[in-house]
Amino acid sequence: MTLASPSLPTLIDDSALALTLAAATAADDRKAGDIAILRVSEVAYLADYFLICSGFSITQVRAIARSIEEKLSEDFQRLPLRSEGMAEGRWVLLDYGDLIVHIFLPQEREFYDLEAFWGHAERLPFEPPAPPDLSSSNL
Repeated sequence: MTLASPSLPTLIDDSALALTLAAATAADDRKAGDIAILRVSEVAYLADYFLICSGFSITQVRAIARSIEEKLSEDFQRLPLRSEGMAEGRWVLLDYGDLIVHIFLPQEREFYDLEAFWGHAERLPFEPPAPPDLSSSNL
């Protein structure tokens, strides 16, 4: 995972950012679309970061949510304080306190347009980790 901005070095030690990047990577592992990270700490008291992404079916939205929950539980010993929408699978919200994850079906994401609503928040670039290069390994 890479943050491609020279203005971010002071954020790298931020535990909320580490949590957010781990969640984004877990979402990417389940092929989430259009992963967006918003730093909302300067504009809202709700959380430090929002992670917004898309799943392209109800099954995929749920799988992304479960992947994030498992990753953050294993790596950070964190469970969501609250979760909503898993039964419907159209918009799942996972609230970790300092991170709020929104996983949408595309039509819900477009309708609610959280990126525009929180447009004054800083959007951080997320680049998924590169897959391992197996061509040079000694198999």
